[in-house]
Amino acid sequence: MPLFDHLGISVEDLPRSIAQFDPVMTALGCTRQDADTGVSWYKGEEELILRPAREPGTGPHRHGRVGWQHLAFAVDSRDEVDRLHAIAMDAGWTAVREPKPYPRFNERYYASFVEEDNGIRIEFMFNPPRDAATSG
Repeated sequence: MPLFDHLGISVEDLPRSIAQFDPVMTALGCTRQDADTGVSWYKGEEELILRPAREPGTGPHRHGRVGWQHLAFAVDSRDEVDRLHAIAMDAGWTAVREPKPYPRFNERYYASFVEEDNGIRIEFMFNPPRDAATSG
């Protein structure tokens, strides 16, 4: 059973958010499903949902305030971190941190952080097990 079933995110401008999220979620291997009240991306049983904010004009979220911090997507290689980071940049996300090693976590950790217009921050990260570190 997965740790999370779904994650719902409220956004100010749904069409703009779809334009930013869709290339990233598609590149992560997710399938998109549109609905009257939002959009979802599925991968297996896991789902990320975007819906318009109930209170327009209340965003963007500010990193460091109570609430959302970031969501990390684990990927299979450093090259995949780089590829996803580039896709996010092309879709209008802002680079918070360019792809790089994070030795403060461990010598294998490689990641990038990006943020979209609503202040939603995600991380693409590669952190192989110690014995697999040389294969990425």
